[in-house]
Amino acid sequence: MEKLNKQSWILGTAILFLIIVIPVIIFLPKSKSDSQDPWDSINKKRTHLDHSAFFKDTKFKTGPEVTAKCLTCHKDAAKSMMKTAHWNWLGDEVKIPGRDLTTRLGKKNVLNNFCIAIEGNEHGCTKCHAGYGWTAGEKFDFTKEENVDCLICHDWSQGYAKGLAGLPKKGIDLVACAKSVGYPKRNNCGTCHIYGGGGMGVKHGDIDISLINPSRSVDVHMSKETGLLCVDCHAGENHKILGKSYAVSVKADKDSINCGKCHTNIETNNPKANIHIHKDERINKHLDAVACQTCHIPEYSKQKPTKMTWDWSKAGDSKRKEDHFTYLKIKGEFTYDQNLTPEYLWFDDSVTRYLSGDKINPDKITDMNPPRGDISSKKAKIWPFKVHKAIQPYDKEYKYLLQPTTKGDGGFWHEFNWDKAFRLGEKNTGLKYSGKYGWAKTTMHWPLSHMVSPAKDALSCESCHSKNSRMNWKALGYGGDPAIVGSRKTQKLLKEQKGE
Repeated sequence: MEKLNKQSWILGTAILFLIIVIPVIIFLPKSKSDSQDPWDSINKKRTHLDHSAFFKDTKFKTGPEVTAKCLTCHKDAAKSMMKTAHWNWLGDEVKIPGRDLTTRLGKKNVLNNFCIAIEGNEHGCTKCHAGYGWTAGEKFDFTKEENVDCLICHDWSQGYAKGLAGLPKKGIDLVACAKSVGYPKRNNCGTCHIYGGGGMGVKHGDIDISLINPSRSVDVHMSKETGLLCVDCHAGENHKILGKSYAVSVKADKDSINCGKCHTNIETNNPKANIHIHKDERINKHLDAVACQTCHIPEYSKQKPTKMTWDWSKAGDSKRKEDHFTYLKIKGEFTYDQNLTPEYLWFDDSVTRYLSGDKINPDKITDMNPPRGDISSKKAKIWPFKVHKAIQPYDKEYKYLLQPTTKGDGGFWHEFNWDKAFRLGEKNTGLKYSGKYGWAKTTMHWPLSHMVSPAKDALSCESCHSKNSRMNWKALGYGGDPAIVGSRKTQKLLKEQKGE
């Protein structure tokens, strides 16, 4: 009887344990890493603190005065900001793919094929710098905390604007701006990223004014129904903004972001991803070779045009009629377009990079940042790109791209003398100018990740696997449509059998 009572006690305790513990386990909140609900990856926004009480009897004459006031409470804010690429316009030390070279890259020292380069033009370009007073020809103090511009990212009044050298434009009510501050909204990020390169839609094909308040058809993430902000995906710790722009970066790293950050169930290499997001297993089999963006961004620049070509050689003509979308005397000739089909290329999240002083072949097109990867690259996937084409100056003797000085005394925008602009460029950059210049064709690739369409508008099978396919399968390395000739694994086996 005693043995039976003991067994009953043990059994009763076990049942009671299960009754209590199992519901607790079931209803405990899952960690972000275990959850497959994308919303669990989004940080909840803090309740906005009304800052107006902190600026009741305050007057500001300059931007740095505002920052000094902010730092009385946010004592380490400037220090953390000063460690970021938004402040230094340089990233971390990185090995350049395809080269035996390690260096830091960023807007500060990388050439492009829209505005060309900032060296010598800082006082104009730094309107988009998160600081105050960075002018050309003078050494900017990157260690002075009051030089940090808090308002550009935190102003909610929508009355703040920056001018030359990043200083607040005249007439700005700095007190009103300071009273309004909160976490960064779309307008804050868009001030620079929407209008970068000298105008709306100049650089990116998937970032323009339509993203401030888009419909679901333009962007499902930032639509009114979903309501995500830029910082929901891009914000890291201590002012670090996550994500890579391949106009200045060369490869993905720990600070990169991708769709799998939130949609964890699409990461095919994630052992915790025991289901896929697509009910059709045929689609899931594409995930190893096709980026999410390829199917879910069927068009870019959906509502506003983006710049597709820029010919600097035509600049300086006073007789031509000026128009923002076709010709400006200071910048040359352009073409814009919208509602565009991307170009598709293999991409392994790294690019080859043109660096200042690299030799070019002026008889060929110089690609400033060609994406790396091909059909045989395990990490590469087919990605959608905007490809920007330009004609820009090069040195006929040294065979490298030139960096003209455009703004300020003697700059091209003031005297319209290319030779003088290149001589000033030599002084500002240290890159020799032979006195002989010409014009070279260049391209830049912009991988697309914004303007994600609703699932119902994603590419269908027929979009790629039909006579009217948007894919150039042979250019991508296939013998034809992979639905007919087989996957890239099959293509590899066929090449091996042929001894290629």
